[in-house]
Amino acid sequence: MTKAAASPVPQRISLADVARATGAALGRFDGAEVARALGRFEASHVGSEAHPTIADISECLFFSPGDGRIWLQDQRMVLLHAEALGSLRRELIDSLGQEKARGLFTRAGYVSGARDAQLVRTHWPEAEPAAAAMAGTRLHALEGVVKVELVHARYDPETSDYEGEFIWHHSSEDDEHIAAYGIGGSPACWMQVGYATGYVSTLFGRLVVFREVACRSMGESHCRVIGKSAERWDDVEEDMRYLRARDFVGSPQNGGSAPQAAQLPAAQRKNDAMVGASAAFNAACHLLHRVAPTTATVLFTGESGVGKEKFASMLHSISARRDKPFVAVNCAAIPETLIESELFGVERGAYTGAGASRPGRFERAHGGTLFLDEIGTLSYAAQGKLLRTLQECEVERVGGTRSIRVDTRVIAATNVDLRQAVREGRFRDDLFFRLNVFPIHLPPLRERRDDVPLLMSHFLQHYGRKHARQVSGFTQAAVKALLNYDYPGNIRELQNLIERAVIIAPEGSLLEVHHLFTSGEPLDKNVLSVRSDGRLAGTGDPLPSQAGPASRAMPDHEGPGSLGQVEETLIRRALTQSGGNLSAAARALGITRPQLAYRARKRGITS
Repeated sequence: MTKAAASPVPQRISLADVARATGAALGRFDGAEVARALGRFEASHVGSEAHPTIADISECLFFSPGDGRIWLQDQRMVLLHAEALGSLRRELIDSLGQEKARGLFTRAGYVSGARDAQLVRTHWPEAEPAAAAMAGTRLHALEGVVKVELVHARYDPETSDYEGEFIWHHSSEDDEHIAAYGIGGSPACWMQVGYATGYVSTLFGRLVVFREVACRSMGESHCRVIGKSAERWDDVEEDMRYLRARDFVGSPQNGGSAPQAAQLPAAQRKNDAMVGASAAFNAACHLLHRVAPTTATVLFTGESGVGKEKFASMLHSISARRDKPFVAVNCAAIPETLIESELFGVERGAYTGAGASRPGRFERAHGGTLFLDEIGTLSYAAQGKLLRTLQECEVERVGGTRSIRVDTRVIAATNVDLRQAVREGRFRDDLFFRLNVFPIHLPPLRERRDDVPLLMSHFLQHYGRKHARQVSGFTQAAVKALLNYDYPGNIRELQNLIERAVIIAPEGSLLEVHHLFTSGEPLDKNVLSVRSDGRLAGTGDPLPSQAGPASRAMPDHEGPGSLGQVEETLIRRALTQSGGNLSAAARALGITRPQLAYRARKRGITS
């Protein structure tokens, strides 16, 4: 199954409806028997009945045959012939080679796993970490990819450390790979490894890498996979290169950068790595790779904090101009009266205080690259001079009488809509078209949430080294908060949140929510959860210094006025008013049907 973004549609048919219809047609069993069978399968093949169970997850799958759509909760799905996917796999391997094809499928699997982890986090927010992790195996089975058998799994909430071993049966990837190429010497479950890495990394908010150590494509009777926190692998770089669309993307573990970027200063290679695996991030990296060998002008667009200067710097480092200067200038930071002299230079005596001739940024970047950030803030007069420079490849210093030839590649960036600025008369249309030769849009972090766990791991390692602080990871409440936050400041804000937390948190501890969000950031209330004592867990927890005797003496049982008792009363009332209809009761309470079913079972409420 593959996925695509879409909007909700009516008239959905659930998996239970399909089961009931099939049972009626065959005259053998009804929907209730199917549900019981699903429960037995889970108990005997997966492990415990911890929620979300396979029955819970199955309730999230909807069919809408009238308009040709299938949904896994709010994610659109596609029912695809495995043989068709196998045909695509063969063509990619034959045309691109096995290494590149493996990377494509690994990254596609990572995105799928990250999406499923977000679904589990959203609809079963109170699920224990172990149960939430097992939900990924159930989703993978439901999606027709593979049957997963748990060998062992361990997650330590005190250190945020993970280790797991699984056996994969009936892998659809193996079936198609063996049919095309027979038995070989390397594992072939590339999408499944990517899925497991994306799912568990997104679930726990730290990089967890899975590796297939045995595979049916190698002649084994079944596939065996091991997953561990990235730092526990000795040679994780070998696994990570399949998650990177291009070599210049750094590893979240060591901040390393590409062979093509080897000319960068060592400090920049270590601390300024580009990190990501989402589809949006990879698309931008592909465009960067295509335009780098040329001399075309590039225009980066996107909100403030998305990493435009980082992309511009990397574009220079992988181009033929890498040995020449890279000069960056923030047009918004230079007063309007000085912008021309800064860009084009100034001759001695051009104005009071100009005691010596001075080259401008274009001359200083001769043979290399000039990055013009916030170019939309240039005055109309400066825009005209910039246009002439781009057209004629020469500058004239302020107060000068001669033209100076320059060979400078221009990269521009803006966080405003230049087309709208042109319509409003604030930006020259001829300059816009001169700059917009090769536009690359960098999406905001809220649209590339698959990268958040990788960035979290990267910044945690980086700032731990920078400030000589030992921190173990993130608590589950902190992971929920970071994955649900909207990041109005984008990557720069995430970077600041984690640096702040690394400094504040006690040595050797996990980062808590109150270490991260200390400046009034608006948090989604969904990151809160209800503990067994009826109190809110997460951002509502008091700081240790604020926890007085009353809070320490909170009883473990739920009293008549506790939050848990209030929740139970609300659920019973909604079910009574809806005549036991779970969907109607869920709508009345403003939650999803699976969430209501989970809460009702947790409190022993039957409809």
